[in-house]
Amino acid sequence: MVRKLTAAALATLVVSCAPEPQKPVKVRALVLSGNSEYVPTEVELQTITDIVALEGQVAKMRGGARVVLDSNDPEANAAKTEEAFLRALLKEEGRPVTAHYITDDQGVLWPADFHTWNLVTTYYNLERAWDYFNKVVDVKQAELPQMTAYYFPEFIIADTSDEPMRDNAIFFAPTQSFMVLPFETITKAPLAINASVLTHEYAHMVFNRRVYNGRSLPEPISAWSLSGGTYTPALNVIKSLDEGLADYHAYVASCRSTFGCNKRVLYTSIDGQSESDRDLSKTTCMSRELRELLETANYNSVFSGREYQVGTILASALVNAEQSAADRETLARAVTAAYSDTTTTKPGFNQLAHAALNDQRAFTLAVAAKAIIRHISEFNLKQRVCSQFATRLQIPIEDLVGGVDDCPDSTTTIVGVCESINP
Repeated sequence: MVRKLTAAALATLVVSCAPEPQKPVKVRALVLSGNSEYVPTEVELQTITDIVALEGQVAKMRGGARVVLDSNDPEANAAKTEEAFLRALLKEEGRPVTAHYITDDQGVLWPADFHTWNLVTTYYNLERAWDYFNKVVDVKQAELPQMTAYYFPEFIIADTSDEPMRDNAIFFAPTQSFMVLPFETITKAPLAINASVLTHEYAHMVFNRRVYNGRSLPEPISAWSLSGGTYTPALNVIKSLDEGLADYHAYVASCRSTFGCNKRVLYTSIDGQSESDRDLSKTTCMSRELRELLETANYNSVFSGREYQVGTILASALVNAEQSAADRETLARAVTAAYSDTTTTKPGFNQLAHAALNDQRAFTLAVAAKAIIRHISEFNLKQRVCSQFATRLQIPIEDLVGGVDDCPDSTTTIVGVCESINP
């Protein structure tokens, strides 16, 4: 829940119409506390350059945008470049937002209305995600450019509905931007206030930049969608990797917070089965049915939605392989290094996917798992990850061993965790 400001607290504040503080900016944002409430908390925005327009090194907020994705849009279909495609989707570019503050006697800015609270907290959460990927995961700042974040845009996927989407916060690759959509049915904390949700979305952006070269229309997605026919195994795998590893990074990043490690990305915002299904603290195992769908189903007609199931198993395997905070951060760096690596002996997802554009059977869950394993140098951690992959993802051990940097020959499954579905 979100705690409301008391009248006594408001009485101690002094109105400030156009604050011009120096970096870092001290401001109040809604931050998760130890009692599972979002409370007004003093934070510092380290990268902000315009506190009124909420623009800085990490993001620039834009309001009033209109984005329409429509397979029958003649302008979009005629686009020859990604820039032209973006222009076709962005029917209205929007404008800078205007935040309003009250300044207390310590010089700390308090948002003066709901939207300012939401905007400030959104920027703060994106900044925390940016800082995590830069300082913990060792992604260079040059790979983390300023991103546009469309605030409460009118976002329509015309092939699905003429109504604008609600209740979501997303990284949308076709526009290379984040979108904080209006909320309607979410009765707990808005998604943009949920730091784990925004870290998950920021992780999608990092995945896009490394695995897909920052493309709005990634070549593997296009090639595998068009060439799949009745089944799209490689597309199913790479979509599952994207979702599962985004949840994993959200978990690792949460361990830096005062609240502590959060294995339930959605729990402060959403109740019900969808939240429970993404709980990384639960024992999840690959089933025969799910593996068959992963290998034989068409993503666009059947598999879509199940990438979260496979992704949760993958993330859970990584979580259960760690034994310390050092393990956790080492593994997060190894996972991200596996996104792209031109080294011949340990190619990343990027290189493996592009080599398999014409043969979806060449990009499998085992192939992707080995890319991660080859980027783990610490032997004991590597062995635990191998055992978790063999146990939870049900990848046959013979598919994980054999190479110099692959799983050790001593790899075994873990007794009593998952019932084997392998011969």
